[in-house]
Amino acid sequence: MYQHILVPVDDSVLAVSLATQAVAFARTLGARITFFHARGDYAATSDGALLHALAPEEFAEHAPGPAQAVLARAEAEARLAGVASDSVIRTSDRPYEAIVDAALERGCDLIFMASHGRKGWRGLLIGSQTAKVLGHSTVPVLVSTVEANAPSREMEAAVAVIKGEHRSMAAVVHALKQAFGQARGLGKPADAEWLRGAVQYFRRFTLGMHHPKEDAYLFACLKARSTSMDALLETLQTQHAEEVAFIDALDAAVEAYVATPQEESLGGLEQALDRYAERLWEHMRLEEKFVLPACQAHLDQDDWHRIAQAFEANGDPRFDLDKSAGFERLFLRLVSTGT
Repeated sequence: MYQHILVPVDDSVLAVSLATQAVAFARTLGARITFFHARGDYAATSDGALLHALAPEEFAEHAPGPAQAVLARAEAEARLAGVASDSVIRTSDRPYEAIVDAALERGCDLIFMASHGRKGWRGLLIGSQTAKVLGHSTVPVLVSTVEANAPSREMEAAVAVIKGEHRSMAAVVHALKQAFGQARGLGKPADAEWLRGAVQYFRRFTLGMHHPKEDAYLFACLKARSTSMDALLETLQTQHAEEVAFIDALDAAVEAYVATPQEESLGGLEQALDRYAERLWEHMRLEEKFVLPACQAHLDQDDWHRIAQAFEANGDPRFDLDKSAGFERLFLRLVSTGT
């Protein structure tokens, strides 16, 4: 049976669902995954060429586009499921060729793709190139109809965004653990501002945006439609409030390490992160195993429309779209420099 699966992912909503399906499939087989992303040549665009000439450092920050963030979330999905994975990025304006070549180079025995997706170089992979991959690949291709399987676009979008945000948090935790390992292995302190940025990501995004949206939309809609999850929702909302203490402890441990970057303070920082991560994993597990399925069973189209708009930062003045974009840039910086 298949042992090594290539999974092309892009930055569309479908990518989250595809990664979830691919990881579940690989887990049943005991296979490993290589996640793949093809990005357009930013330097070849007029904006990219101008930025490269005028501000090389800013160009270096923008050139990767969403690639690192996309792959970090996909790998987080695999990591949480206990599936071995790695990832590869290629610069190509002919994604189907890059996919076929990567499968051969990596020794993959299956390509797992979606049947539909976005067009254009920002959406490069999922769906738009599937037919060409089918026509050119000597490696077997399994096509997953993730979009067709969704009861509604709003439900698919909302669930994917919520799970995607969970994977973002998991990826930042992983980046922190890698940074601690590198600091110990190299005998060089982890970057103070990077560590503080990670804490601010949890404080301002997880506490400031993600949890409030769950309370105001996801949980509220479910409570209005069913009482079956009331006790669990109360527990989860209590955990939302208690999470402040875990992040405060992580913040204090970061500052102690920055002040005295020695083994003792690094150990204390690792312990603070482990305590927070354990709470975060349990919280996400309860939401994804019980709350989201209950929502899918009880909520109607109007509920999902409101939730999808809120989590996409388009429908509630309390949550700023520019702020969301800023957190995405911070996330990209954390997972790019912390690994």
